[in-house]
Amino acid sequence: MAKIVFTELEGWEEADIKAALPEHDLVLKTEPLKDEDYAAIGSAEIVAPFIYTPLTAEVMAKLPNLKLIATRSTGFDHIDVVAAKSKGITICNVPFYGENTVAEHAWALILALSRNICTSYDRTKAGSFSFAGLRGFDLKDKTLGIIGGGHIGQHVARMAQGFAMNVLVFDPKQDESLATSLGFSYVSLVELLGKSDVITLHAPYNEQTHHLLNRDNLRLMKPSAVLINTARGGLIDTAALAEALKGGRLAGAGLDVLEEESYIKEEIQLLSPEFHKTCDYKTLIADHILLEMPNVIITPHNAFNSQESIKRILNTTLDNIKAYLAGQPINTVHN
Repeated sequence: MAKIVFTELEGWEEADIKAALPEHDLVLKTEPLKDEDYAAIGSAEIVAPFIYTPLTAEVMAKLPNLKLIATRSTGFDHIDVVAAKSKGITICNVPFYGENTVAEHAWALILALSRNICTSYDRTKAGSFSFAGLRGFDLKDKTLGIIGGGHIGQHVARMAQGFAMNVLVFDPKQDESLATSLGFSYVSLVELLGKSDVITLHAPYNEQTHHLLNRDNLRLMKPSAVLINTARGGLIDTAALAEALKGGRLAGAGLDVLEEESYIKEEIQLLSPEFHKTCDYKTLIADHILLEMPNVIITPHNAFNSQESIKRILNTTLDNIKAYLAGQPINTVHN
């Protein structure tokens, strides 16, 4: 029997954890670990934290029996990986959990823009049953440009086949066998921007991708094109996007992320009470110019947030713990 500590839990998770690990000594906490907690959990062999519980060298020293850190997150910046390695502590993470979920939301935004769904709904709810000015466009035979051909981008490409679209992908890492199986072509960013009718972003945000779309290259897009971003707001220069939309050089945008959000490391943060103690979303978006544009749809960073994707995080963590206890660790992190 192992002593296993879970932190920062939502209430529904406790029953699942107890059912999955019935033979173990479980400590289930809804908040991050605090200094006063370590005396009671000093014999813990496994800790399954979220990102607001830092696992530093000092913390590890207070947990002398610690053998596994099974973080319930993709990122592991809250863990001192070097210190863990020196102590022989294994680290596991949740590498993927919402690829199809985010891709489906991207398609929801694409369809909403292509068929003027939001404006149609608002008009009908207000009592006007008129389709004047609501003419949309077909997706069939149009070109979809995917910036970022990773797991989410691949799901988007698969779905595009159902709409009979031509698919272009820009990604520094290319896999021609994958392109053949999913029916897309790799192109340069310049070619993708010039040829695509719908462009959707699925790239990571870092120093190299900051303002990947900017004043210089947004003008390469077709005036009839729409832009979708469910990745990170900092990939797009907000001022340049607003100028393009206001000037008629871009037909519309569907955004689940805003540039001011770029400090968010991963979406699951948004569900944590700790995050909302320090971030006021009303202030974040109160004066955002894009909110006032009729050809822009903004959703509140909700693309990841399905019942299934959130449950996958916990299930993967439980699988990580079981695999470690069986002597066959999976999803391990290496420095």
